[in-house]
Amino acid sequence: MTSDEKNNEFRSGFVSIIGRPNVGKSTLLNTILGEKVAIVTSKPQTTRNRILGIKTLPDTQIIFIDTPGIHKPRHRLGEIMVKTTMEALQEVDIILFMVEPHKPSGSDKVSMELLKKVQSPVFLLINKIDIIKKTELLPIIDNYKEMYQFHEIIPLSALKQDGIHLLIKKICEYLPYGPRYYPDDIHTDLLERFMVSEIIREKVMEMTEEEVPHAVAVEITDWLEREDGLISISSNIYVEREGQKGIIIGKRGAMLKSIETAARIDIEQLLNTKVFLELWVKVKKDWRDKKGVLTELGYQ
Repeated sequence: MTSDEKNNEFRSGFVSIIGRPNVGKSTLLNTILGEKVAIVTSKPQTTRNRILGIKTLPDTQIIFIDTPGIHKPRHRLGEIMVKTTMEALQEVDIILFMVEPHKPSGSDKVSMELLKKVQSPVFLLINKIDIIKKTELLPIIDNYKEMYQFHEIIPLSALKQDGIHLLIKKICEYLPYGPRYYPDDIHTDLLERFMVSEIIREKVMEMTEEEVPHAVAVEITDWLEREDGLISISSNIYVEREGQKGIIIGKRGAMLKSIETAARIDIEQLLNTKVFLELWVKVKKDWRDKKGVLTELGYQ
């Protein structure tokens, strides 16, 4: 059998996940992959970079793009996040538009207007159906049907893994025939350093006050792999104000120590080896509005 004949039996393609902040996009991606590639917290707008996740099945390879949520930007970083989302709508094979089980919000309506400009099939994913009664779901579906002609409407719970099998089945049906882009055992194209920095940022967001999380950036400054297998990692946590620095460090360094411990456990699981982790907290005043600093930290 030639490679072309094989491709006629194998499907592959790119799938964008979009929606308002905190609707569960990262949870969905992690659930589908069975691997943690995107950080998940109760805080909105936690995803800043496009996350590439790869799900390989016997006859299909699905390449997911997880994007920052659609929202009104309040600073330069926010503008970059929205720009990233809009770019993700272009040249993909399927768009997954995720919402919560409520009537469409103003933001959802704006998103659907943007979707009218794309050519790709759009699936409506109504997430978190475990928090409502089944009788409440049909009116919500009808509201969305009136506003946009979705190719598929799939109620699901990313957290409870309800509806995931159906979603994957439908994605496979819509994807074109194509090549196997990645080896079977690859779940993401993210570099280990980026994933480590995201784990650290996740722990900061989980453990600190409301005013701190979105003012936090993480930079890996040193990565040394020793002969005995231990990896020594140093990282800077950047905030915008001295008060935020004090919150992250905590009384006698207790908060920073807790962040280090929680992050190290997850990093060791990711890298499958012992890790020595050292964190430093530094102030970069108003970094989210400074183009040079954003570029330096990897936000293009």
